[in-house]
Amino acid sequence: MPEEDLVDIKFRIYDGSDIGPFRYSATSTVDMLKQRIVSDWPKGKTIVPKSVNEVKLISSGKILENNKTVGLCKVPFGEVPGGAIIMHVVVQPSLAKAKTEAIFILSLFASFLISSH
Repeated sequence: MPEEDLVDIKFRIYDGSDIGPFRYSATSTVDMLKQRIVSDWPKGKTIVPKSVNEVKLISSGKILENNKTVGLCKVPFGEVPGGAIIMHVVVQPSLAKAKTEAIFILSLFASFLISSH
């Protein structure tokens, strides 16, 4: 693979620390990047993505779509001679999971209220 088809990318997480940089081919998808983020997430962080679906990648103010390739995403970056592209990582637990947890908590509370009478 030609060297110019490879891109160095660092992932900046919520506390300002980075994951990477890693070298990716222009044909790598955003979904592949997210898989790497989840597998290499630093230990001891208070927020931890449980799956790729909880990770959003942001670059140049845009949320990147899973099926886009690095080659397509790097166009707005311009030239980054000798440096790594920085993508920001947002961890957003799935809405369905949050709703399920809220319903569970409410049902526990309701059970407590009923049993205390």
